Amino acid sequence: MEVFFLSLFLISVLSVSIRLYLLFYKHRSHFTGPNLPPGKIGWPVVGESLEFLSTGWKGHPEKFIFDRISKYSSEVFKTSLLGEPAAVFAGAAGNKFLFSNENKLVHAWWPSSVNKVFPSSTQTSSKEEARKMRKLLPQFLKPEALQRYIGIMDHIAQRHFADSWDNRDEIIVFPLAKRFTFWLACRLFMSIEDPAHVAKFEKPFHVLASGLITVPIDLPGTPFHRAIKASNFIRKELIAIIRQRKIDLAESKASQTQDILSHMLLATDEDGCHMNEMNIADKILGLLIGGHDTASAAITFLVKYMAELPHIYEKVYEEQMEIANSKAPGELLNWDDVQKMRYSWNVACEVMRLAPPLQGAFREAINDFVFNGFSIPKGWKLYWSANSTHKSPECFPQPEKFDPTRFEGAGPAPYTFVPFGGGPRMCPGKEYARLEILIFMHNVVKRFKWDKLLPDEKIIVDPMPMPAKGLPVRLHPHKP
Repeated sequence: MEVFFLSLFLISVLSVSIRLYLLFYKHRSHFTGPNLPPGKIGWPVVGESLEFLSTGWKGHPEKFIFDRISKYSSEVFKTSLLGEPAAVFAGAAGNKFLFSNENKLVHAWWPSSVNKVFPSSTQTSSKEEARKMRKLLPQFLKPEALQRYIGIMDHIAQRHFADSWDNRDEIIVFPLAKRFTFWLACRLFMSIEDPAHVAKFEKPFHVLASGLITVPIDLPGTPFHRAIKASNFIRKELIAIIRQRKIDLAESKASQTQDILSHMLLATDEDGCHMNEMNIADKILGLLIGGHDTASAAITFLVKYMAELPHIYEKVYEEQMEIANSKAPGELLNWDDVQKMRYSWNVACEVMRLAPPLQGAFREAINDFVFNGFSIPKGWKLYWSANSTHKSPECFPQPEKFDPTRFEGAGPAPYTFVPFGGGPRMCPGKEYARLEILIFMHNVVKRFKWDKLLPDEKIIVDPMPMPAKGLPVRLHPHKP
């Protein structure tokens, strides 16, 4: 009997050893080839993902990039991230190469969790769905189209401050910034303005957003499982809204141009076919995520920096009050007003340089190619990092200094300031984000000054920058 158990134990050890060997061999086989970039690949499956993520959790996501640039004396290096062989492209030259070769040598890549949360994308792919979306959006998000929504955005901002900021001594900024941007997105994308209706989506939406880019393990209690559950709830609500809008359009109770939902319902593809309800629901869901998370992070850091830098606040206040004093009582902001907010936008740009809401993004090599003398194999994932230029002294002298004058005149050199990406895949919502940020700035400085309650509050990046405690502040309303 002892011999039997000993044999069983030895067979088990041998089996595990063979599996581990095969795992290591398979892992290393992805990184074989002539003249690959310098770097290390870390452990099988995990690679260097934990170190990549942990530098963000500690508030210094650029450390992962700059440590390796220094170690390897190269602005492209190999690593293994999210279970994939990868190369990190750092610096303006890397940004230019990736942005200029979209759909030639590289295309967008998303973790598998994204396809699993958006079922309609599995019929094609998240890349194909993104391509279709980018064809739909320009009609709605171009500056000429957005001009007519500025008054609506100002109206929502005024309601938001009346509901959530006025008559309060202290508030926590980040959750309120998310509430504002989500309300705005619901109003402009789907004409939903009732706060109670918006609130119905708000909590499950935040659950979805926080679990979207996570390990795709669909077991009870995991963030990914909660994200799928939340997406199913939101999708069901969206389909009910879509069906009602179809009826309203047929009965002329809704306008064909009132929002992006009407636009999607009436749009046809190359074959003259309309999108189905599930497809529209997923696209609206993706828009809500894209139009909400990044802007709320930028708004939160604007409040943070204006609290820390009173001289910056005073200049923004002076510019915004000049606009406010030119308005008749009750008159809403318009396009001309926004165009006068030049200093305010320079401040917003400097905030997004120091705390980019979009830290970077992945591409996938669709062909073998050579960059900076190094071979990049087909199928490798490629990561560009905003911080690799935003916090580089070569691109921005004294990079830790807050200096809005960097954006005066011609502004930064090409491919160095990339909070919205670049090239064909530059964020189509850039102008939308500019308007919501500036309209928020106008309304907040017109009403308040504020102090941070936690002077040394830690910043974490997961995957966007955010104050660890949400940025609590004490409000000081201006006297009438």
